[in-house]
Parts: sequence; C-alpha cells; structure tokens
Amino acid sequence: MSTGFLPYGRQSIDEDDIAAVAAVLRGDWLTQGPAVEAFERALAVRTGAAHAVACANGTAALHLACLALGLGPGDAVVVPSITFLATANAARYVGAEVAFADVDPDTGLMRVEDAAAAVARAGAKGWRVRALASVHFAGQAADLAGLAEFAQARGLVLIEDACHAVGTRTCDVEGRWAEVGACRHGGLAAFSFHPVKTIAAGEGGAVTTNDAALAERLRRFRNHGMVREAERFSDPELGFEADGTARPWVYEMPEPGFNYRLTDIQSALALSQIGKLDGFAARRQELMDLYARRLEPLAPLVRPLGRVEGCRPAWHLCVALVDFAAVGRSRSAVMTDLRARGIGTQVHYLPVHRQPYYRDRYGTLALPGADGFYARALTLPLFPAMADADVDRVIDALAEVVGAA
Repeated sequence: MSTGFLPYGRQSIDEDDIAAVAAVLRGDWLTQGPAVEAFERALAVRTGAAHAVACANGTAALHLACLALGLGPGDAVVVPSITFLATANAARYVGAEVAFADVDPDTGLMRVEDAAAAVARAGAKGWRVRALASVHFAGQAADLAGLAEFAQARGLVLIEDACHAVGTRTCDVEGRWAEVGACRHGGLAAFSFHPVKTIAAGEGGAVTTNDAALAERLRRFRNHGMVREAERFSDPELGFEADGTARPWVYEMPEPGFNYRLTDIQSALALSQIGKLDGFAARRQELMDLYARRLEPLAPLVRPLGRVEGCRPAWHLCVALVDFAAVGRSRSAVMTDLRARGIGTQVHYLPVHRQPYYRDRYGTLALPGADGFYARALTLPLFPAMADADVDRVIDALAEVVGAA
C-alpha cells in the first residue's frame, strides 16, 4: 500500500518507455519522422480501423474531426453535457452550434432518447444538425449501435469522443466484439493520450476512420492545410517546370489548416505504451471490481457508476456517486477531508451547458440527468500502479468522511 498521496490519475512509465524516447532523441527525427507513422499503424491495427491519424492532443483530434466533416456556420452538433469542454468547443471552433443533450444520471452517457430530444430542440431553433458527438465517459462506451441507427436514419455522422476509451470493447446484437475506434458504424473516433489516460504520450491524440477521403482531410488539416502531391496542384506556373516536371519544393494550401502534428518523441512513448494497453486495462478492471465490492457496504450513501451491458471498458476514471444531501456534508468538505488523508479526488464533469459562455449563448437549459449526475459525481484514484490495499485505504477514508464507517 502506498503511504504517500494518491492522485485521481497517474501515468505508468517503465524503463522501456524511457528507452524508446531516448532512442528517438539519439536519432535524426524528433518530429515528422518514422515514429509517427509507426504509432499510427499500431493504433490502426489495435482498433481495427483502416486509418489512424495522430495529432497533438485530444482537443485537436475533435477539432480535426469537425474540420474533416466540413462542419461550419449553420450546422449543429449534438453533444452530451457531461463531458470535457473540448467536445463542445470543437464544434464552435468551426462555427457550428452545440445542441446539448442530457445523459443517463447513473452512467453519464448520452442515450438515444437524449440525442433525439437534443435534435428536436435544435430543429425548433432552425439549426441543421449534422453530427452526433457520442462521449464514452470514464471508459464505458455509449450505445453505439442505437446512436448510429438514429444518426443514419437522419443523415447524421457519428463522432465518437473516445478520449476516455482507448482499449474499450463493445459487443453488437450478434455477439461480435469490436474495439472502440473501429468505427464499424461509420464516422470518426477521437482519442487522447494525456498522462492520466490509459496510455500516455505526454500530450497526444489521434482520429481513426475507415473513410479514406476523411483520413486525407485529417492529415491535411493537421499540417497547415498543405498538399504536396503534384497531381493536386492548381497553379501550373507555381508547381511545374516548363517541361511539366513537378517542382519538388512546392506545396499548395487549398484552405487553411493547423499545426496539430504529434512529434516522434511523443509517438515513441505512445507506441511503447500501446504494447502495454491490455495489461493496463486488465489492472484497471481489477481495481474497479475491488472498488465495487468495497463500496457495497456504503450504499445507499455511495454507489459505483452504473454499468453498461455489452461493454468491456478500459476504465479511465473511477467515478463514485455520492448522495451528499443524505451524507449531510458538502462535496467540497468531503474532498478537503480526503485530501488531508492523502486521497486525491476530482469531479468529472461540470455540465458544459452551465458554463458561462454556453449559458450566455443558448440561455438556461434544463437537463436533469446531467445535473443529477454532476450533483453526485466524485472521482476516486485509479491507475495501474495502485495496490489492492490502496483501494482499501481510499474506501476506508471515504467511509470515515461521509459518516458510513
């Protein structure tokens, strides 16, 4: 058992990860080199997607997805309110509106009925909904089959915010398992490799898709919007010699993009980490099972996050649902007392529809599922290096501070 401070999340870095990064530092390519492509190939194989495009972080991945789909002013994207700011902000970056959806108050996940209600509200405002952004919260996947069926019936594209869910698997009605990011329902999936996520790149992200045209647009927008292929040049005088030979230094920019590249340094770390993904996911599952057993005596004051059928999560977060009103203590007081006992906690997330920017833009919105989930959410420590005894320590401290010892 650790006697030091237990944060809610922490990366797991071994000597082979350090060696992989050191090898890049001793080589010729620190960025735009072979480690990036190697990581992209490994991620595509792991997820089962035809294409994986690495980028700077998960926010960049979501932004690139919106750019690749050509979303813009007059369009709207359905976004569950329980998520990080980036899911909604990515739509605003391209000028699209955000149609906030409610969530299941026990899982934090957007359901089909939540998406349908958000689409109806958007339609009443005259918005043209073009995409659903489904968030796989805490590592559990949303109802991809149901949301995809709903989206396809309305001509919408499914964007999976899978920033919590690298390594998560889902089962379809025929019993077939697939990795999140396989995009078997079409669209795109965005990932994050921040240090508290299941695998780390320092910072880093990626988008997977099975659509070659979307993959090409992702790569172009990742790199300033530039194209270097001679067959795509539109200015013969700029791109070619008098004999028709393409000038090797020329690039064109059909439309602006961004510098959202991932470095070889980060890619080397991510490539080393992806080889450990199964082990990380298995250990996180063991810890979550232990949390569930240890939380049973604390019910109904404290309960684990609701579980989703047909999902094998690679857990990113351990979220407990605490009835603070019944406990008779504020969440701030509980978190402060836990911190004094060496237990770090967090809250995932403040409902995005209540953020000042979105409240000022769209007015007050009633989403009782999201508000109810937020009122009870408390994220407890979860990372592979934790010992079983660390879970005991967390639960013992939690039981004490909520008066359920």
